[in-house]
Amino acid sequence: MAKRATKKELEQKKELARMYYMNGDIQKVIAEKVGVSEQTISSWVDKEGWAARRAGVNVTRPELINKSLAALNKILDQVYESDDIEMISALPDKLSKFASAIEKLDKKANIVSTIDVFMAFSKWIQYRASFDPEVTPELIRAINKYQDLYINEHITKM
Repeated sequence: MAKRATKKELEQKKELARMYYMNGDIQKVIAEKVGVSEQTISSWVDKEGWAARRAGVNVTRPELINKSLAALNKILDQVYESDDIEMISALPDKLSKFASAIEKLDKKANIVSTIDVFMAFSKWIQYRASFDPEVTPELIRAINKYQDLYINEHITKM
């Protein structure tokens, strides 16, 4: 009969699973690597909001800016093709809103860049753990905790 994991061991597995998930591994592979069921991984993904967080990490600043500029281009095309005076007069306001949105994206780029660095570091530390006995699940958990705190504190300042 298999021994049940202690609460501490389960938390360590969850943190390791989160790191694998954020690095893009699929749930089946994560379950095998961590030693829990796919249902457990699925439950953690749902309850802890990992999917939304991973999606947020994977959207890059250039993608957001390009989409904003494409939308702006579409509006400009519509205005130029129109003789509607109201649409033409609303253009400066729309341009101002787009400029403000892009400026906000630029500020958030700092946190996006930080998340990119944290993700690269997580991949490296995961690799390092495969041969370095000093890289323990406790160390990985502590690193992830402080990365999350840093990100959350800096997002709220924006």
